[in-house]
Amino acid sequence: MQSHYAETFERDMGCTEAEWLGWLPAAIGSCAWQQDGQSARVSIAPGALQLRWQPMPPRVIALMRMPVLRVGFAFSGLDSAQRYVFMKRFDLYMQRGGG
Repeated sequence: MQSHYAETFERDMGCTEAEWLGWLPAAIGSCAWQQDGQSARVSIAPGALQLRWQPMPPRVIALMRMPVLRVGFAFSGLDSAQRYVFMKRFDLYMQRGGG
């Protein structure tokens, strides 16, 4: 989790598109959303979040292969505090393993 979230940024997620779509509803909570191909619009009162994703080549470390999904985040109509509140929940739901 970060202390600040810019209006637009990209992340590489260690998951497949199918996993991402399975986790997304819980990560956005009660916010309404609509998927269109490899993008989704999430309504976050009083603004919105546009998500775009693209599968990338897997990350290879020795014999391990990890899927990579590049995800773009573009907030509109939300101030820094509102972005933080949304992303705090989102990051906690998307966190996998580790410590």
